[in-house]
Amino acid sequence: MKVTGLALVPPPSAASLPQVTPELLASVLARYSRSNSGIAAILAKVDLANPDASIDRILNFVDYGHASIGGLTGGLAVALDDVSMWLAYKIFEIATMADGQESSTRYITMDAANLPTPDELGVPADLAPRWRDVMARAFAAYHAEYARLDALALANSALVRLPPDAKPAVVTRLRKNYGLDRARYFIPLATRTSLGLVQTSRMWAATVKHLDSLPHPEARAAARLIRDELLKISPRLMRHSFAESSYAAQAAQELAASLALGRERLSAAPLADEVWVRADRATPPFLPETQPVAESLRHRANRYGYQGTATRRMRVSFAWNNLALAELRDLNRHRTGHRYTPLIQAGFYLPPEIRHAHHAALLADQLDLTRELLARGSPAYVYSLLLGAQTPFEHSTHADKFIYEAELRTGLGAHFRYAEHLSAALREFLKQVPEARDFVTEGTAEPE
Repeated sequence: MKVTGLALVPPPSAASLPQVTPELLASVLARYSRSNSGIAAILAKVDLANPDASIDRILNFVDYGHASIGGLTGGLAVALDDVSMWLAYKIFEIATMADGQESSTRYITMDAANLPTPDELGVPADLAPRWRDVMARAFAAYHAEYARLDALALANSALVRLPPDAKPAVVTRLRKNYGLDRARYFIPLATRTSLGLVQTSRMWAATVKHLDSLPHPEARAAARLIRDELLKISPRLMRHSFAESSYAAQAAQELAASLALGRERLSAAPLADEVWVRADRATPPFLPETQPVAESLRHRANRYGYQGTATRRMRVSFAWNNLALAELRDLNRHRTGHRYTPLIQAGFYLPPEIRHAHHAALLADQLDLTRELLARGSPAYVYSLLLGAQTPFEHSTHADKFIYEAELRTGLGAHFRYAEHLSAALREFLKQVPEARDFVTEGTAEPE
C-alpha cells in the first residue's frame, strides 16, 4: 500500500495572488469570520515567510474548535495505491463529502499476484493456504469465462448491443466489455485497486479517525499512512485523527451484527430480486409544500437540471435484498444521504451467460472458507468474498438525488445489472409518486 499527498501548483496567471498553506488559509478565514476588517487587512498582517507563527497567532485568538477550522482548508488530495477493493469501498462509505475516483475493474490486474498478503489482511495463518487457493481459482474462473464470452461475442455479433454505425474500435471495446461485465462476479473483493480522494482537513481527520478505529489491519495501516502524509500539509488539524472510543464501539457493534447476519444467511444460491422503497412527503404544518411535483421536474433539460422544492424536500429510502458487491462498489459512491450494508453473502449472483455448473466446486469452497471466518468472528471474512456475493444495501436520501441516480444508472452506457436494480426501484417510487412519471426518464442502458 502506498499513500501520496498531492498539492496544487498555482498557474502563472495567479502569481499575484497570496500563496498560503491549507492551514494558513483555514486560520485566515477563521479570523475573517471574527472581523469586519476585510480579507485584505487580515492578509496584510500575515507573514508569508513565516506562516507557522501567523497560524499560531491567529488560532490563539480564534477559539473555534478544530473541526470548524479544519473545514476551511480547501481540498486536500490523496492518492492510495494498491489497497483492496474492500478498503476502497469502505473509504467511500466513510468519506461522504469527498470527491474521488477508483480504478475501474476493466483496467486493473486480474491475477493472484495482485492481492495483499494474508498477513496484511488479517487472514488467520492456518487459513491462509485455503484463502490463497480460493482466490487463485476465482481469478482463473474470471479469465476462463471472459475468454469464452469474448470468443462467443466475436463469432456472434448479435450478442452485443451496438450503437448505429459503430466504428470498429467501438465494436471491439463493447465486445470486450460484454465479457468483462459478466465475468467480473468472480473477482475477489481483496483484489488490489487504487483510488484518489479530495476533501478538507476536517473530513480527512474524521476519515482517518474512523479507519484507525476499525478492527481490520489494512484499515489501520492506511490510517497511519494517510495521517503521515497529511501531517506534511496540515499538521495541526490532523492531530485529531487517531482512533477514538465512540468510533471503535460502533465499528465493533456493526461487525458483530454482520457476523451474526452472515452466519444466518450465508448461501451460494442466487437470491431473487426484491426491492423496497419509501417516499416520505411529510412537511411541518406551519411550512407545507405547495409546489406540485410536476413543477419541480418539468423544467429540466436532462438529469443535471435543477429540481424544485417538491422533490428536494421529499425523503426517499430505497434498498435491495441482493445487491452484488460488483454493483455495490459503484452505487456506494453516490454520496448524498446515508448508505448501509452488513456486507455479507446472502446469495451469489452470476449472469445467465456464465456456465454456473462449471464453477460449483469453487463456489462451495469459497462458501466454506467464508463460513469458517464467520464462525471465528474474524473481520477478515470480507476478504473471502467475491464480487458476485449478494448483500442487502440501503440508501436514504432525497427524491431529487434518487431521481438523478435512477436516470444515470439506467441511462446511456449503464451496466446491465445496475439498470435492472434501478428500474425496479424507480417503478416502486413512481407507484408512490405517480405525478413524477411523465418527467422522469428511465433509460434502456444503451451502449455508448
